[in-house]
Amino acid sequence: MTEPTATTTTATTTTASAPHPLTPAALEGVRVVEMGQLIAGPFCGKTLGDFGAQVIKIEATGAGDPLRNWRLLKNGTSVWWQVQSRNKKSVALDLRQQEAQDIARKLIAEADVLIENFRPGTLEGWGMSPDELHKLNPGLIILRISGYGQTGPYRDLPGFGVIGEAMGGLRHLTAEPGRVPVRVGVSMGDTLAALHGAIGVLMALYHRKAHGGKGQVIDVALHEAVFNCMESLIPEYSAFGAVREAAGSALPGIAPSNAYPCKDGWVLVAGNGDSIFKRLMTTIGRDDLGEAPDLASNAGRVARITEIDAAIAVWTTSRTVQEVMDALGAARVPAGKVYTARDICEDPHYKARDMLLTQQTRDGYSVTVPGVIPKMSGTPGTVRSSAPGLGDDTDAVLAEAGLTSEQITLLRSKGVIQ
Repeated sequence: MTEPTATTTTATTTTASAPHPLTPAALEGVRVVEMGQLIAGPFCGKTLGDFGAQVIKIEATGAGDPLRNWRLLKNGTSVWWQVQSRNKKSVALDLRQQEAQDIARKLIAEADVLIENFRPGTLEGWGMSPDELHKLNPGLIILRISGYGQTGPYRDLPGFGVIGEAMGGLRHLTAEPGRVPVRVGVSMGDTLAALHGAIGVLMALYHRKAHGGKGQVIDVALHEAVFNCMESLIPEYSAFGAVREAAGSALPGIAPSNAYPCKDGWVLVAGNGDSIFKRLMTTIGRDDLGEAPDLASNAGRVARITEIDAAIAVWTTSRTVQEVMDALGAARVPAGKVYTARDICEDPHYKARDMLLTQQTRDGYSVTVPGVIPKMSGTPGTVRSSAPGLGDDTDAVLAEAGLTSEQITLLRSKGVIQ
């Protein structure tokens, strides 16, 4: 089948029809085979693809990556898919068949990076252990993302991002005191694992280039990626026996930093710097607190946080969110409204920073998607192609790998490819 025409969206514009900037891609020439599905592995692939890596996504024949059917669908495909799978090519293989496994090996043999987020042992069951793949491609960098890692007593247990958030210590803290732990609202465990994986891939690429060309295995566990972001949780337990507990919207031990009610919503206020606290108290008409000697430092404010929070809430409750934002902005006190999707799409700062891009899908409609980060002056990320349909690129990729049209037709007739 022919490859659909890819629409280019740049990270320097908010429309899909603007010209492609003539700037080099940071990862141009890096070839990635992505064998993962859903979130963690594919988010890593998306990150590398945004900065120029050629990402070939191997999907199962039939339905493909389950993310295609997650959450809200348009024309039968998730709009989430349009973000997660941009800058990728889709090759559909039935990896239960030996011939499909042989094709996968052929693609991996020419790759710089392999991404997989299967349960440990899955690759080995297909005859694709790291040792076997490194015999085939000594420079291959293999990123393995799993619930509990490739070793340890829990390695064979199934693990999703939510489980990683629980074991990593995050879920214990995301609640109001005494109430049920809640989701962050997005798949934070998967995303953190993907970002740690991307960092690992970049370090391994650098090491391979600087120190002899050998590849290596990167082992990322979902819970460890979450745990790595838990700040002082363990040192505090080690030094003081203190078990940090849920604190709702407050930042324990840092004062004042909390969410405060307004007439029409909530505002987050971070008045925890010494000089910021004084300006905040002046703004709300409480110079008595701003000038109190025992509140000049954070330790004193923590001791009286209930009183301080109450004073701030009295002031915010009688005002709208915008009135609070205007007053605190003028006083140079960090504050922020709680944004919804509508707020983000209407916000001028998001637009000015090119964080809202209009992407033309292969189904023919336009959809607004998040822009590319981080912002890089010399090698900015771009959206070079829209998300593929299942198997859109199978023929083109296999032809590039050396298969003839007759061989491709035969493989399709056997159900090896789609």
